[in-house]
Amino acid sequence: MKYILGADFGTTSLKVCLFDENGNLVETESASYNLITDGDCVEFPVEEFYNIFISTVSKIAEKYPVYAMSVDTQGETLIVLDENCKPLVNAMIWLDNRAEKQAKEIERKFGLKGIYELTGQAEIPAGYPVPKILWLKENKPEVYNNAAHYLLLEDYIIFRLTGKFAASRSLYSSSLLMNIETGEYIPEMLDFIGVKESQLSKLYESGEYIGDYNGIKVMTSALDQIAGITGAGVVKEGIMSETTGTALAVSVLTHTLPEWHEGLTVSAYYVKKGLYALLMWSPTAGATLEWFKKNFCEGDDYAKLNALAESVPKGSEGLICLPHLCGTVMPENNANVKGVFFGATLKHGKGHFIRAIMESVAYNVKEFSDYINAEACEIRSMGGGAKSDLWCKIKADVLGKKIITLKQNETACLGSAIFAGIGAGVFADAVSAVEKVVYTDKIYLPQSSEYVELFTDYKIKEKKLEDIY
Repeated sequence: MKYILGADFGTTSLKVCLFDENGNLVETESASYNLITDGDCVEFPVEEFYNIFISTVSKIAEKYPVYAMSVDTQGETLIVLDENCKPLVNAMIWLDNRAEKQAKEIERKFGLKGIYELTGQAEIPAGYPVPKILWLKENKPEVYNNAAHYLLLEDYIIFRLTGKFAASRSLYSSSLLMNIETGEYIPEMLDFIGVKESQLSKLYESGEYIGDYNGIKVMTSALDQIAGITGAGVVKEGIMSETTGTALAVSVLTHTLPEWHEGLTVSAYYVKKGLYALLMWSPTAGATLEWFKKNFCEGDDYAKLNALAESVPKGSEGLICLPHLCGTVMPENNANVKGVFFGATLKHGKGHFIRAIMESVAYNVKEFSDYINAEACEIRSMGGGAKSDLWCKIKADVLGKKIITLKQNETACLGSAIFAGIGAGVFADAVSAVEKVVYTDKIYLPQSSEYVELFTDYKIKEKKLEDIY
């Protein structure tokens, strides 16, 4: 039996899971850390990333003979090393927005259409690596002039483990440095920011062997979202994933990049040559239910909330929730939009409001699915929302599709373990790996068509809200 380790390096925490070659979870460890925030600047000491990683992995490696490992990471976090491979500044986290001016410079130079056609990215956030490098050039020339290596977090960890500068193409999807179709760096972008390709890591497919660390084979992984959908079994067209956590994330794979059009907000991410992931998200999903629970359901647990909602008919007897407590991002980007309950009357109680929130998130999933023309025959459901039978039933009815939950919650770690297993020869490819190690749990089939008309009504109300703001 070979033990395979998958690690998921998130924004403020690291989760490490050890699986056997059949996908059974053997051991798990985690660590949390706090970011340094000062206005638009969000940072973290570079070497602490590695210290946290090694400390956490060692707890497992001391007990089990780890055969191979791989680590997926947060995207867009920039790390700058000098010629001695020492950090010149703290890591600039993906949430760092100091480079807003530089992001506009890039937009003026290449245009949104040009950026999308080169990189698959529909927008140019200040937190992306290229604007940050420009910011260093214009504001910290002593750092820029002494920079020998520009890395993201995965390649930094791989470098510290193996001594090689290597990264997955998947991770570089949102760097603005890589051509999404060729998987190679963009010469005109490097020229624009004054960076040489020799200052960047060599790019590999996910699941390629790079080197060894203490007898453990080290492989490339992927952007954390891509690792997550891989661990959920989304490795080919026809399957969609939806994650209802604090936020909502919907993803589907495609062999064809959607054509650019004015107002496009959906970015495409590299999975492998000729295969891309379209990702859509909303800042509030489970957060809306949590907000309602905290403020209006004191003492009630989620089981009680589910029971209250289940006693209410489909459509919540005319009560409609628009769950945009933090504005909207997709399909329309409007930070001014607010959350609303339409149609409240004296007959509506807590259960109506809870069910209306659940239905609104299901409507969001359908909106996203329709927007990206996802011709999925099934939807893999993840996150806290997947624990609710009622919520899954609502989603199945709203989308008219089969909803499947998973036995393994740590899908990003499992995705990384799959990539590690591929590189180590345990699995032939992602599709065969998923067939072997991704275990489905419950299946929910559509039972009613009532939501067809209810979704139309929701869309009308949402349009009225958008017109107000």
